[in-house]
Amino acid sequence: MFAALILAAAVAIPNNFLLYEKAAATRDDNPETSWSASGKKPARLVVDPCQNATLGQSGRTAARTLTYTSVPDYSKSEQVILYSSPAAAGKALRDLQTAVRACGTTSYRYSATTVSLGDQALKVIGQAYQGKKAAVGGERAIVARRANALIVYTASGEWGRPAASDFKQQTKDARRMLAKICTIADC
Repeated sequence: MFAALILAAAVAIPNNFLLYEKAAATRDDNPETSWSASGKKPARLVVDPCQNATLGQSGRTAARTLTYTSVPDYSKSEQVILYSSPAAAGKALRDLQTAVRACGTTSYRYSATTVSLGDQALKVIGQAYQGKKAAVGGERAIVARRANALIVYTASGEWGRPAASDFKQQTKDARRMLAKICTIADC
């Protein structure tokens, strides 16, 4: 067990491991689109209902984040985070679930439901509202844990009322990453 923890701490997330890294590395002359990439361990969790920079930080050993932005209002993110143990990754997921319940406003609300992916997973909805009606604007995310790894796929844009189809690409991407995450996670 101790050797597994040392190995997990020593493993980094290699370049080109994330699904969108090749796309992010491709030169694009369109001034309305851009990619950003980070391999910084303390990168913010890309799903952060409370705007809390410490959410999901405890026990991290590595992180890699890609974000695509398209003017005026679309973005998507891919994030893989390794933790020192499955318990630490599970705590990060539980802390996110707590933040979903605790944060939001009357005009922008969050909700989460469990989904059957990996060892544990959440489908997170952030949605703008006008009164009781869904307004234009929101984010959709799949956050899944397998062993000591947390993977996150988000899309934000001019969403209307939340629909199951809003999660099609994020779920597909999460399944693809879950199929290969054990090459770097302590599965």
